[in-house]
Amino acid sequence: MMINRTVRYEWLSQYCWSDFATKWMWSYNHDRPNMALGGVTPKHRLARLRNFSTYSYLAKGGGLPAVLKRAFDFLLALILLTCLMVPIIALALLVRLTSTGPVLYWSARVGRNNALFEMPKFRTMRVGAPSVATHLLQDPKKWLTPIGSFLRKSSLDELPQLWSILVGDMSFVGPRPALFNQQDLIALRTAHGVQTLVPGLTGWAQINGRDELLILDKVKLDVAYLQRQSFCFDIHILWLTLAKVLLRDGVSY
Repeated sequence: MMINRTVRYEWLSQYCWSDFATKWMWSYNHDRPNMALGGVTPKHRLARLRNFSTYSYLAKGGGLPAVLKRAFDFLLALILLTCLMVPIIALALLVRLTSTGPVLYWSARVGRNNALFEMPKFRTMRVGAPSVATHLLQDPKKWLTPIGSFLRKSSLDELPQLWSILVGDMSFVGPRPALFNQQDLIALRTAHGVQTLVPGLTGWAQINGRDELLILDKVKLDVAYLQRQSFCFDIHILWLTLAKVLLRDGVSY
């Protein structure tokens, strides 16, 4: 999957919120290519904090519930990033010291209305691992880093996605963002209108099976969330997610 570098740069440039953000994002880990996005390096990844604006959600026709959801996401993400900064830095050091490669793995994911965005996670796989869903690997364990299994089962590898929530690429609750090459999942979600939702850190499907779900079952649960979505339902899902994380339930590797 190749994306024209010039076109992509021009598209991302409009989301730059300040010269400082531009220079910071350009200087970050500039030598590591992102093969999922056609070899584009992170120096072209620009901050997109414009997306936090609740007014942009009104412009997109989200209505008042979407605005309130976005405001909740932004404030909670900001609070958690502030409170968890020390643990996040500690985990980053552990990832760096226990395996060769970058601390963060940025993968091309499918967002709202099937638009691609880059989602960060603490790297749990060795450099060179195939860019496919973990359950599709013949022997996932051989690709895991020394602390990869622990990070996955504890869901600590997801902490960097607080940044994605902060900039508006994700929400706390919604369908988990598909990989750019999961065409079957993308097609089924689009056929049922699920692509209109902002992808989430957790979701109704996540707490009802996670890695163990078949694609058809996952989409059925995504559709159920689409039909039932509300602030109270989101809080219910977040509460159940916490219980799942503490029990390390539903993670194969």
